[in-house]
Amino acid sequence: MNKNLIIVFTRNPELGKVKTRLAKTIGDEAALNIYKFLLEHTEKTIRNINSDKAIYYSVQLRADDIWDSSIYQKYQQEGEDLGIRMLNAFKNGFEDNYEKIVIVGSDLFDLEAKYIEKALNKLDNYNVVIGPAEDGGYYLLGMKNLYPEVFKNKAWGTETVRKDTLEDLKSESVFLLDELNDIDTYDDIKHNQTLKSFILQND
Repeated sequence: MNKNLIIVFTRNPELGKVKTRLAKTIGDEAALNIYKFLLEHTEKTIRNINSDKAIYYSVQLRADDIWDSSIYQKYQQEGEDLGIRMLNAFKNGFEDNYEKIVIVGSDLFDLEAKYIEKALNKLDNYNVVIGPAEDGGYYLLGMKNLYPEVFKNKAWGTETVRKDTLEDLKSESVFLLDELNDIDTYDDIKHNQTLKSFILQND
């Protein structure tokens, strides 16, 4: 068994249920197509990284989707908010005797394997690794011990998440990766021709 685990949280790609803030500007169908594209990009990015991998579904597990069951462990997210769901996923991983666990978002056009590999490597010398998102949150969180306070009392989806998380970890060694932009609103895609092409397809 590999001692590293990469966790991906995914929403089931259903019309009207994903990228709702983006959908307000470009419509549900284009938002769904963009999300499917980002999911496929995430899968391709992590597929060949030397680590075990686990997918946590928002609603129900899917057997026949882009996440090959021979590569990806599949679980259901559990908990009343994003923080508790992430906490439970990390707990599961540590209880399965993984030594380094990284969770990464599934809505990053700029995600590359090198960021995740760097996070896993940096956990040799740091307690926590964070991949800062431009919106004040984070796209990646890596740990080799569980810090439950990181997942509690946060205004998820707001610009204070990373600041509050770093405050929780002020007595720990934390490495910050490059800042990336996750895709939540039209502003996040307006200069991205690849993603904007999904809007034009629906006109």
